[in-house]
Amino acid sequence: MKIIVDAMGGDNAPYEIVAGALAAQRQFGVDLILVGRTEEILRSVEKLGLSALPRGVEIQNAEETIDMHDDPLDAIRQKKDSSMVVALNLLRDGAGDAVVSAGSTGALLSGATLIVKRVRGIRRAALAPFLPSTSGGFLIIDCGANAECTPEYLLQFAYMGAYYVEDALGVKNPRVALLNNGTEASKGTPLQIDAHALLTQAGSSLNFVGNVEGSGTLNGQCDIVVCDGFSGNILLKTIEGTAKFIMGEFKTVFTKNALTKVSALIVKDGLVELKQTLNPDRVGGTILLGIAKPVVKAHGSSKSAAVTAAVGQAIRAAETNIADKLHENVALMKLSQEIS
Repeated sequence: MKIIVDAMGGDNAPYEIVAGALAAQRQFGVDLILVGRTEEILRSVEKLGLSALPRGVEIQNAEETIDMHDDPLDAIRQKKDSSMVVALNLLRDGAGDAVVSAGSTGALLSGATLIVKRVRGIRRAALAPFLPSTSGGFLIIDCGANAECTPEYLLQFAYMGAYYVEDALGVKNPRVALLNNGTEASKGTPLQIDAHALLTQAGSSLNFVGNVEGSGTLNGQCDIVVCDGFSGNILLKTIEGTAKFIMGEFKTVFTKNALTKVSALIVKDGLVELKQTLNPDRVGGTILLGIAKPVVKAHGSSKSAAVTAAVGQAIRAAETNIADKLHENVALMKLSQEIS
């Protein structure tokens, strides 16, 4: 297994990216290609106390970087020697099994679509992060790649999410729900109403459990939440913001006086466990479902631990051959959509 890492993408590149990637190599035993400016990558390696690259790690030089403020499509087309474009070309050409990048989300989506390509028959690739819930967790698809969707897109998102959650995450017959402002089938805009009809018509090939409200996502009512990218991104950011708020309030409460500090010591282990549950670094990133080979988007602000987790996620995606599973079943998705 060889993972290609965009060493120059993200706010903390290249040091944190290199540190996380090398930690992943030790933890998972995979080979790596670090893509970026060779001298800067080697300086990061030295800063980690290493005199040379570990065995199984190589550098692919790329002199340019894609800035977060660059127009995504223009950047992919014009910056041919950027670390992201070079990494995606390596993946397309079979030099590695998956790509991990903490760079611009828009550029990575554009680059993956133009260079690596979508699975034939898939209309749109989708961002699919995994979040905690009372039942263990749930996948949001889409969370920002497609602000405007059709009912057919949402149907394909449902299938893509179901195959990924079942094969990569080990959830049997995952429960698929449609994000809406009510549980009744008649609720929502025409998009939600028509998508609900398509998901219902999918029958036994999809374990569709109906609509879910935002509060229900965290209560374990489903394993996959299907939505347009605009709504999904709002849901994701709201959950992340709420988690930070709650942990901040806990800290305020438990440091208020001597009595609360003693109480904090009593429940310390539980608080640490809760903090880890809500820590996005444990997941590391978001897979781009629908792309012909695994591409994982790490958080732009990723530190080394998040990068390590993202590499682990890329390994699972490559091992389960999710793209092959989508290709094998794309006819079913088309049949459900009544597409010739």
